[in-house]
Amino acid sequence: MRALGRSCLTCGLLLVPGVTVPVAAEVKTIVRQDGTRYMYNVGRSRARVPAAVVPAGQSNVELETLISQYAGESRLEVDLVKAVIQAESDFDELAVSRQGAMGLMQLMPATASDLAVHDPFDPIENVRAGTRYLRQMLDAFDGRLELALAAYNAGPEAVRRFDGIPPYPETIDYVEKVMRLYRGDASYVVRASRRVGRGRKTYLTRRADGQLILSTTPPGGR
Repeated sequence: MRALGRSCLTCGLLLVPGVTVPVAAEVKTIVRQDGTRYMYNVGRSRARVPAAVVPAGQSNVELETLISQYAGESRLEVDLVKAVIQAESDFDELAVSRQGAMGLMQLMPATASDLAVHDPFDPIENVRAGTRYLRQMLDAFDGRLELALAAYNAGPEAVRRFDGIPPYPETIDYVEKVMRLYRGDASYVVRASRRVGRGRKTYLTRRADGQLILSTTPPGGR
């Protein structure tokens, strides 16, 4: 529910248009639910990213107050709640994901029902329930923020099944995006569970953004 430059998998260079800067590179290996394996490089630049802020607008003061109120009630940092909202919906209270998640904090229908939400597009109900659910995930995983965020994105059962951050590209990207916004650090990298299928042919491709991907799925899904 995500960068500045991309590092070269073989040469350890950060790739920025017109600029080549040596950096230390790290290669991450992840595996999706369907068994597809991915390996991709992550640069170690120390660039900063701006913290999540409520965008300027007619209701920004009210939303700031709302976030502060429910963050406090759920014993969460305001900056963390803002980072989650920005990563989830970019502060669009009418946002709907392909999976059906709704509103500012992208509540799934079952989660909204469990938390007695009548209108998931109402900012008050949405932020109240979203912060409460995030607190539940933090409590379920002993305050370990990365695992709580992964559970918020992929569900707590997936985190338990993999005994760590599920090796799903979307979940890894989501946790990194929230943590980078929350900490203001573009170099923040998470470590997912390393359950990788063996004995399958791999393909090296380059995404449109320049990132190198080593996958067991042929280019174009052929």
